[in-house]
Amino acid sequence: MARHPTPPPVAFQTILGDHPSVVQLRDLVGRVARSKAGIVLIYGETGTGKGLVARTLHAQSDRAKNNFTEINCAAIPGNLLESELFGHERGAFTGAVERKIGLLEIASGGSVFLDEIRELDPVMQAKLLTLLDTRGFRRIGSVQELSTNARFIAATNKILLNEVTAGKFRDDLYYRLQVVSINIPPLRDRGDDVQLLADRLLEKYNVQHESHFNQIDPAVREIFRQYRWPGNVRELGNLLERICILEEGERIEEKHLPARIVREVLKHPNDTSGSTTPSDYFEQTKQFQKALLDAALQRSRGNVTQAADQLGISRHALRHQLAKLDMAQSKN
Repeated sequence: MARHPTPPPVAFQTILGDHPSVVQLRDLVGRVARSKAGIVLIYGETGTGKGLVARTLHAQSDRAKNNFTEINCAAIPGNLLESELFGHERGAFTGAVERKIGLLEIASGGSVFLDEIRELDPVMQAKLLTLLDTRGFRRIGSVQELSTNARFIAATNKILLNEVTAGKFRDDLYYRLQVVSINIPPLRDRGDDVQLLADRLLEKYNVQHESHFNQIDPAVREIFRQYRWPGNVRELGNLLERICILEEGERIEEKHLPARIVREVLKHPNDTSGSTTPSDYFEQTKQFQKALLDAALQRSRGNVTQAADQLGISRHALRHQLAKLDMAQSKN
């Protein structure tokens, strides 16, 4: 949906992380923000923080005193999106009972964030291309030419070149958008940044929900490090917020995590440290898996069925893991 612009706050959330890819990202965002680039394209998987990068681009630019306008291209049908962007004159179409000033007029001098730009229909893709080329537009039903000097920031979680090849996105619009592009790394490629983000997000949700979690168990931190986070930072934040809302205590433990996450780590351990040899990593992974299984068996007092339920796997799968890791277990 479209969000009508409001002046941005003076303070804004920064792009957190110490991984080299994030350090490079912050540097690039700063340089682009201070440049005169009128079009910027942000690539990133779902949940990586494309909106945060867009707001940071605006906040670090000389446009910060003007409006930041966000439009979700997937949430508004093409005909309504045209009216949102360009505005319309009274009587331009059924239901247009008065003149409407479009977001482009209001956003002039600021930034327009077009999220999920791949979802624009072909007609709007053509109109956007004309807008980017000429900086001119007309309200629907008007003959008067208007102009905007807003910076356009587009974002997508799709590889646009593939969409062009598949005939789903205009090639001329693709090349117009590609002048300056920013790629956001997925969380699984950011090493121990997941720990920093977990701590910061936990602080935030403790305050927001008046919870008291001040520690994250080492076993949970290892799960966070090995899990691939398909939903990226958003998934991590949602998980920690759910724990702060629904659970009690001062320490986040394995029992607070969804079984699917533990199950995924057991099935597909992921080396994100980049600091160990293959043989060292194999041994570390083996010991980590043993610790997970041993903790579940202790909680269930050796009952394999109950331990399997805690881990979110079948009894047969647990027995297979025990045998694979040379952990003898005779109780049922």
